[in-house]
Amino acid sequence: MADLANLTVIDHPLIRHKVRLLRAKTTEKKLFCELVDEIAMLMAYEVTRDLEEEPAVVETPLERTTGHRVVGERIVLVPILRAGLGLVEGVLRLIPTARVGHVGMSRDEESLEPIEYYFKVPDAPDVRRFIVLDPMLATGGSAVASIAGLKRRGAKSISFMCLVATPQGVGAIAREHPDVPIFAAALDRELNADGYIVPGLGDAGDRLFGTT
Repeated sequence: MADLANLTVIDHPLIRHKVRLLRAKTTEKKLFCELVDEIAMLMAYEVTRDLEEEPAVVETPLERTTGHRVVGERIVLVPILRAGLGLVEGVLRLIPTARVGHVGMSRDEESLEPIEYYFKVPDAPDVRRFIVLDPMLATGGSAVASIAGLKRRGAKSISFMCLVATPQGVGAIAREHPDVPIFAAALDRELNADGYIVPGLGDAGDRLFGTT
């Protein structure tokens, strides 16, 4: 399907195992947070697979050899508030030099369109890559608006990373931002009549922060 062409589902046994635990309604807050953190770290390997490298000489205890180093990648993680915050620490453990911006989105009660209420991100000219983070890609409205906000401010290289996506959400990003690759731990069936991803994992923000 054309709308799914930009989607990479990171299909690894450890991720599949952890996503199953994440979905369970019996999983308590502490374990839920730990699982989100662990899955984010595992996913970050795939999201950053295409980082540019160059040869670099290193002295081992026995001899000199040539290894590799990442070339000048200045990366900014951009969690969409609030649930996106749950993914940040896992990615930072893999990329500790990454900076973190924040984007806040609310929904207009009449138009149901996302409204940007907060945007604090390092200047785009100083950044090679932005990784937008949100556990759930449902309708795609907040993701599309957040990516558009980054582009308006000069961002060129953007990726989107989530735990669970729907075909509707992936399609929304693909139509509005065909240049943005999407990485997910799972592609779920659909949105139900109440706007929840099914089978899904419930409200990620509520489960992360213990709210209802």
